[in-house]
Amino acid sequence: MTPFLTLQGRRALITGGTLGAGAATVALFRELGARVLTTARTKPADFAGDAFVAADLTTRDGVQAVVHAVHRELGGLDILVNVLGGSSAPSGGFAALDDAEWDKEFGLNFFPAVRLDRALIPGMIAQGSGVVIHVTSIQNRLPLPEATTGYASAKAALNTYSKSLSKEVSPKGVRVVRVSPGWIADPGANGLALRIAEQAGIGYEDAIQVIMNSLGGIPLGRPAEPREVADLIAFLASDRASSITGTEHVIDGGTIPTA
Repeated sequence: MTPFLTLQGRRALITGGTLGAGAATVALFRELGARVLTTARTKPADFAGDAFVAADLTTRDGVQAVVHAVHRELGGLDILVNVLGGSSAPSGGFAALDDAEWDKEFGLNFFPAVRLDRALIPGMIAQGSGVVIHVTSIQNRLPLPEATTGYASAKAALNTYSKSLSKEVSPKGVRVVRVSPGWIADPGANGLALRIAEQAGIGYEDAIQVIMNSLGGIPLGRPAEPREVADLIAFLASDRASSITGTEHVIDGGTIPTA
């Protein structure tokens, strides 16, 4: 019997693939039969598999190293999943963000995707098929003014860029979709809580409550698990989603009120 969902034989690059939703996506893609290359600044000691390239994607040289690895290890690409993202900006609202902080937010959350797309999508167009998935965030519509203005702005830019890109390349066989998680139960979310706690001089549980209050609560009653985000990404990357392009797919437990 043919499985409902398979990525058998597909060649995939997944950025930010060593933690949280990125690591869960790498594991699931391999389980579904894909050949996966992933990247981060350093390879964790417990990382399973050899298809890894250490690179800093906030630099042009780092992007080029990954592009070369894609051609060397995979011989081309069928699926590009940009999970890379995060924030180290201080709390304190807009006044706490100097030019260096703004540069860091866009350098991590926007430009790596743009540069990888520019280098790798032409190969997809040449073969007449491909899928690009940009992981954005619900904060492109629900920013937290105290701590994530820069991050949310960079993700909003990625959201708009992705929509424009989809209009350009979908007629050439390359689907572009966005996955916008809310709060994910992973080290990235925990890191935000720890940073808020330290900078505000409050306890960790109080910082969690700050985040929850800022989000307006999560109707589902919990954050998403990394594997749940990976499940959505895998579906969108598969042939089951062959007519889906140019769209944003929110996975936030109902955090953003919609009609």
